[in-house]
Amino acid sequence: MFKRSTLQTLAFLLLTGAALSARADWYLDGESSRLSFVSTKNANVSEVQRFLVLHGKVDPQGLAQVEVELESINSGIPLRDERMRKELFQVDRFPDALITTKIDLRPINDLAPGAQLELRLPLMVDLHGKQHEYQAELLATRLDDRRFQVVTLEPLVINAEDFDLAPGLETLRKMAGLSAISLSVPVGAVLIFTAR
Repeated sequence: MFKRSTLQTLAFLLLTGAALSARADWYLDGESSRLSFVSTKNANVSEVQRFLVLHGKVDPQGLAQVEVELESINSGIPLRDERMRKELFQVDRFPDALITTKIDLRPINDLAPGAQLELRLPLMVDLHGKQHEYQAELLATRLDDRRFQVVTLEPLVINAEDFDLAPGLETLRKMAGLSAISLSVPVGAVLIFTAR
């Protein structure tokens, strides 16, 4: 049996933890998170690629941002990665992509561990000096009192022309001797945030 003082202490710690997470900044766990996309060449050959370095934060007001280091592109082929850095993303001029949105944190903070909440949010993507807004279908899962996960329920389909990336893709197409590279790119994410 727990003594009354032990129960009071436990209740206090649980309430303090809940209050802390409601007021805390949530930071992206870059090691556990993933942002990947599918590129298609020659009409029917698709390949999954990803970015290895992500940073992000959700402040207590719900302003969320994820920064993608474009230098960290990883397709599994070093020469292709280098060409994408230089010819497509032009990382010397545009080193990062930024994804921002506003989240109502109250429903997420109210979730019990393991519970989920579907969200439909406008995301602003800032890439290659251009901005474009997308409607995102997301699933938030409360992992425990200090962590939550957000995943894309449907891929975001990004068009290269919206970010002036079509000329870079054409350069890559010629360098690789391909007949075509699709301008539409499905993007998926698994993002884990931790309260601090």
